[in-house]
Amino acid sequence: MCQPDGPSGPCRETRLLLRPVAGAIALTGNADATLAAKPDVGGAAMFETRTIVGNAVSSADHTTLVAAVQAAGLVDVLGGPGPFTVFVPVNSAFAALPAGTVDTLPKPERRELLIRVLTGHVVAGDLKLADLRAQVGPDGYADLKTLSGDALSIRFKGGSAMIYSASRNIGSITIGDVDQSNGVIHVIDTVLVPD
Repeated sequence: MCQPDGPSGPCRETRLLLRPVAGAIALTGNADATLAAKPDVGGAAMFETRTIVGNAVSSADHTTLVAAVQAAGLVDVLGGPGPFTVFVPVNSAFAALPAGTVDTLPKPERRELLIRVLTGHVVAGDLKLADLRAQVGPDGYADLKTLSGDALSIRFKGGSAMIYSASRNIGSITIGDVDQSNGVIHVIDTVLVPD
């Protein structure tokens, strides 16, 4: 059992899994981006000294994602050295999936699909929004390949960034450039479901 190290400190096991993150750019519709020393995601400060998993467990907006990562057995991967760029869907994105999806994906017989869905949000490397913007081709999209082998595209429109999956899921990056010790996260408002 996990025993806290202090009244509000995490237990040793949690500390070993996670390390903090810092510096986020919150995107707005008017091309303004604000930089925060320790950005809040889901009501929790993110620390660049924590891993992706370490920060995600602190976010109230990512409890469904954290449970899915645990069920898929990906904690060690996303808590590893990376670097990774992760497009992290919020709880409301999971709630918008067809009825029963969130309840059935963690079942053992659907584990491979769960792993594919989750790794379809992860790209190798530490890609900030400026890096993604620099990759935009003549068609107006930055094309990425995820760890699952699926394709993602990013399109910038003024100060907003849209994310597209090969299966035609479309979402927005609502908070970008949240630095982690093993990469960067970009918060998104949709779950990217593979074909």
